[in-house]
Amino acid sequence: MNYMISDLVFEYKIILFIPILFIICIKFCKPQLTPILFSGFTFLEKATKRDNLLKKIVQFMIIVSLSLALASPIKEDEIVIQNSDGYEISLIMDISGSMKESKKFEIVRDIILDFLKKRPYDKIALSIFADFAYVAVPLTYDKKSIEKLLQKIEVGVAGVSKTALYEALFLSTNIFKNSKSKNKIAILLTDGMDNANTIPLNISLSRANKYDVKVYTIGVGGENDYDGRVLKEIAVKTKGLFYTANSVAKLKQIYNTINTLEKSEIIADRYIDKTYYFQYPLTLGLLLILILFFMRNRR
Repeated sequence: MNYMISDLVFEYKIILFIPILFIICIKFCKPQLTPILFSGFTFLEKATKRDNLLKKIVQFMIIVSLSLALASPIKEDEIVIQNSDGYEISLIMDISGSMKESKKFEIVRDIILDFLKKRPYDKIALSIFADFAYVAVPLTYDKKSIEKLLQKIEVGVAGVSKTALYEALFLSTNIFKNSKSKNKIAILLTDGMDNANTIPLNISLSRANKYDVKVYTIGVGGENDYDGRVLKEIAVKTKGLFYTANSVAKLKQIYNTINTLEKSEIIADRYIDKTYYFQYPLTLGLLLILILFFMRNRR
């Protein structure tokens, strides 16, 4: 089960116009009274104006508070029930120093963000690697958390001089250790060759096969930038596919192809849990009513 939390919203937004109507009424709905003049009128008039102004401010605050309460402020939590027939996808992203060239990182990030929008009912994880690898976001239905992190990640957060490709493959497939999903895939994108020497390739492949993870590999840039033989081996031994991308259009096409090949027809069970916050402005409004009552009845 997973939660996706939205910002505070109002169920009945039209009620928020009541304070505006109150202001209009004060301006144009004044009672027509016959003035009575007597000695000391100027002094009393000033005192009355000050007193009336304070009361009007309190009245307005009461109207605002009660309007907010009636508008029913809520926070919606979208709850997604895990479905074992859905897909679980591990996105593995190279953020080594070479990804700065030709704005490859920004291009890949935008394409991945678009890919996320096409997988609304799947659990997604994000792993990044350079000098070392780590799981940035574990498997989750909450795409917003991945999107926010992708917007903040920059080349260099995991080093710039090495490419821990095999380590990234090992860690990102290891997240499926307790998975019950029938469909587990990883999409590994890189523009380099492993030179970190932290985990052997055969160990990473063994882990991927142990958890039945199908790996799609993508080599970005020129053919000499990455080791196509290794990327193809990873794909073949995990029953995935190997792609090469030397242009933005080609890279977009690859992600669209993977999305089509691994199309999820499962719609996870989802419902909205609402948390109500009307009691806070209502309490404030009631307290202000008491204050106004004492103001009007004081000697």
